Amino acid sequence: MLDKNIKNLLIDFGGVLIDLDRRRCIEQFRRLGMPDVENMLHDCRQEGFFLLHEKGLISNAEFRGHIRQAIGRPVDDADIDAAWNSFLDSIPAYKLDFLLELRKHYKLFLLSNTNAIHWDYACRHDFSRDRHCVTDYFDRIFLSYRMQMAKPDAEIFRAVLNETGIRPEETLFIDDAAANCHTAQSLGLNTYTPQAHEDWRHLFQ
Repeated sequence: MLDKNIKNLLIDFGGVLIDLDRRRCIEQFRRLGMPDVENMLHDCRQEGFFLLHEKGLISNAEFRGHIRQAIGRPVDDADIDAAWNSFLDSIPAYKLDFLLELRKHYKLFLLSNTNAIHWDYACRHDFSRDRHCVTDYFDRIFLSYRMQMAKPDAEIFRAVLNETGIRPEETLFIDDAAANCHTAQSLGLNTYTPQAHEDWRHLFQ
């Protein structure tokens, strides 16, 4: 049962709203000829130039350039983007419906480690449903590549708290990474760590 003092929800994107398929993404990059990609790709936080892209420290064009350099041959932008976006599966329709219901009762915020290519894809293919767009689901959206910082670093949580003015003790943070939840807890937020593909609506029953 959710604490009755909770007024704000801070929700992760990958692994909480949208299902992820890391193995499929790795296979797609391997087909393009990129070696050792599995050492750079993780469900919750990336490494190398993938992390630089996630933090907005390199552009989409620079990111694709790193991919081509790793592959060692020319590759079309569309093929790179398709391989990268294969990491994203889909947002179950019931979760989108539930977000709209939650907004009637809570302040709802999104906090995600993501990049411009993934976010643009998700806005076009996953949040655009039944005449809705992504801004219909959240009061504010906080993305690592726009903020140039990423979870689990405490600075990104402090930035969200400062910009929104929400109180940590009145906020529930839902994230699939234990490290991210640990940092949030250290700042006074309530947390919940769902399993992959979990229907976490039971928290609000």
